[in-house]
Formats: sequence, C-alpha cells, structure tokens
Amino acid sequence: MPYDVVHEAALEWEERPPAHEGQGTRHQASVTDAAKLAESRGRMWRYPARSRGRRHIDPVQEEIFIPLRGTLTMLLDDPPRRVDVEPGGVIAVHQNTPMQVRNETDEEILFYAYGAPPVAGNAEFIDDIVDAPPAS
Repeated sequence: MPYDVVHEAALEWEERPPAHEGQGTRHQASVTDAAKLAESRGRMWRYPARSRGRRHIDPVQEEIFIPLRGTLTMLLDDPPRRVDVEPGGVIAVHQNTPMQVRNETDEEILFYAYGAPPVAGNAEFIDDIVDAPPAS
C-alpha cells in the first residue's frame, strides 16, 4: 500500500523516566513503527506540567516539532534562547543546534517530533539550562 494511517487509539504509549529530579513522567509513542517510516522517524510526546527533556545536540538529524495541545517551549542555540510555539506553529531545528524541549505551563502538552535521516543514539548530551531569555 502506498500510504499508512495511524489513529491515536493505535499508538502504544511508553513511559519515559523524568529527565530531571522532581518532575513527572514523560510519555512517547513511536509513529515510525506505526506508519512504517523508512527514511525518517517520528514520535508523539506528552510532557507533564513544568517538565523538560535533556539538553542535547544532534549532529546528523534535523528535527521538526509541532505542538498539538498546549504551548511547546524550546531552548535553542548557544547561548540558549527561549522559543515558545502554540498549536498550529512549527519549530525546525537544524543539525548541530543545542536544544532542549520544555513544558513551562501548568498543563500537560502534546507534540509531534519528526526527524530525518532516521538516525538515533548519537546525540551529545550537554549541561542543563534552568532558564533562558526569549528569542528576539
């Protein structure tokens, strides 16, 4: 078949341990497997209120982040700049850009992360940032 359709009910959500002490558990669901992606990878993510992922640099992948529910915050570049995007917006992060995904709100957020090429496991984890100024 030349296409695949993935319905939310078909996604298999997995717990991801908190990236930082005192934060809630994050959840992710692979769209890569469900949609049989071969040249890219995709994941749905749920971040609880006031949580953040690990700050890192991906040397190979460029990634697209699309908030579906709630405001997605990212710290990008070095020195880091805070970028907030609401549903309907997109953040494109290019190779070798320091980044950190965050939920700075009091509600759970849902976002889609899509990257190409489909390379995993080569990210360089870097020092966490507590806060950063907004991007101009």
